[in-house]
Formats: sequence, C-alpha cells, structure tokens
Amino acid sequence: MLLLTTTGAKSGQPRVTPMMYLPDDDHLIVLASHAGAVSHPDWYHNLVAHPQVTVEARGETYAATATVTEGMERQRLWTIVVAQYPFFTAHQAKITRQIPLIILSRREGSEAV
Repeated sequence: MLLLTTTGAKSGQPRVTPMMYLPDDDHLIVLASHAGAVSHPDWYHNLVAHPQVTVEARGETYAATATVTEGMERQRLWTIVVAQYPFFTAHQAKITRQIPLIILSRREGSEAV
C-alpha cells in the first residue's frame, strides 16, 4: 500500500488516498480502477489537474510526478498488472471506460523525508 497526496482539482486542498501499487523499475504504478465503477475516482481527476503529488511508500515520503499512460506503454503495464492481479480484468470487463494506469516518478532532487 501507498499513500498518495494529491491537490484537489476544485478545492486546491491536499487529499490523501491509500491505494495499492505495483513497482516498475524505479517507478510506481497505480490504477484508477475505482473497483470497476463507471466513473474515475476523485484522486484521478486531482492528479490530472495537478500532476505534482506526494508519495508515501516503502518507508519513504517524496515528491513525485504522476503521468497517465497511453498506447503501447499502457498496454505493457496492463499486461503486468493483470498477470499479477487478474481481478482487474473483471473490473475492466464491467465498464466501458478504460481503467487509467498512472506512473508515479520521483521528482529529480526529491529526497525522502
């Protein structure tokens, strides 16, 4: 689990959300599956509006940049995700929206707090 702090898209206030993640090289991957709900979770809208986030994971807290994946990169990550967690296939099957996969990259110069 990690704690993701985003900035509210409308409020501008910090919002902390616990979620699962998958490591991918030196990045972390999170999914905006919303357990297969028809709409994206609020935290997803927040990071699209304000991609500078804070991550608490693996005993560290650091500034990161959130990037929504597309195309071949999204497909590569989706393959990894469903191989480890097949239930995400069921989440995707019950909705028409594509579940966003987001890369969290530590910002350069961002040391653990």
